[in-house]
Amino acid sequence: MLTTTFPTLQATTVDAINTLGEWLSYNEFATPPADSDAEIIILAGNAVIPTIDAACQLAVNTELPLLITGGIGHSTTFLYGAIAKHPRYNTIPTTGRAEAAILKDIATQFWKIPAEKVLTEEKSTNCGENARFTCAMMQELNITPTRAVIIQDPTMQRRTVATFERVWQGQESFPQWRSWPGFVPVLASNETQTIFTSYEKGLWPVERYISLALGEIPRIRDDAQGYGPQGRDFITHVDIPQAVMSAWEILANDAALAQLMRERGI
Repeated sequence: MLTTTFPTLQATTVDAINTLGEWLSYNEFATPPADSDAEIIILAGNAVIPTIDAACQLAVNTELPLLITGGIGHSTTFLYGAIAKHPRYNTIPTTGRAEAAILKDIATQFWKIPAEKVLTEEKSTNCGENARFTCAMMQELNITPTRAVIIQDPTMQRRTVATFERVWQGQESFPQWRSWPGFVPVLASNETQTIFTSYEKGLWPVERYISLALGEIPRIRDDAQGYGPQGRDFITHVDIPQAVMSAWEILANDAALAQLMRERGI
């Protein structure tokens, strides 16, 4: 999952992507969380290596327990690919394994997090099941934190937090969910290409990142087709700022961008 060369985009297009991407990333922290900010770290399975590393680094720095959720879903092959291309993690076996099992190997073998401090939920196949199965696991183990940090692929960060909030609705007690994606992706265009401004390794190809970000607004929007209470009721209501909606509309109606995406099979 290394970044690939993507053609130059107009400044207005890049600005719109960055506005959308920053909002979806939902970073509530100016600096990495401290041990006083949470009692547990929840990492949802994904294929973005800098996010995975950030979760492991946070667990090392805070000595908080790390709960990793993720089985085998439609995006698991992207994690397999990211591991295969990674200069250190490529020794980890992947084929047929749950995302959480692979990420636990990263945490314990490469970040030296004690195995007893890493819990895994290995049956979930999507974001909703990540939350539901994590809830069931925490209840079974009597894990009742008052604060928890959630870490996910930045494009899915805001929706993931809203999913966890929805699953815990009606519970006698529930954590304060704190959102931290590990990093916020930013794109920039020069005379020849469009690239991420940080983290050269382990990110999405630019076209996949744009496609994922564009696909989130229809899911998050609280209408009959969305995932909110007025639609499929998978997530809590999320207010979408007008600036974010405007950015999404600019991208959705950008004919040049649509052509570039079609050329790349997106």
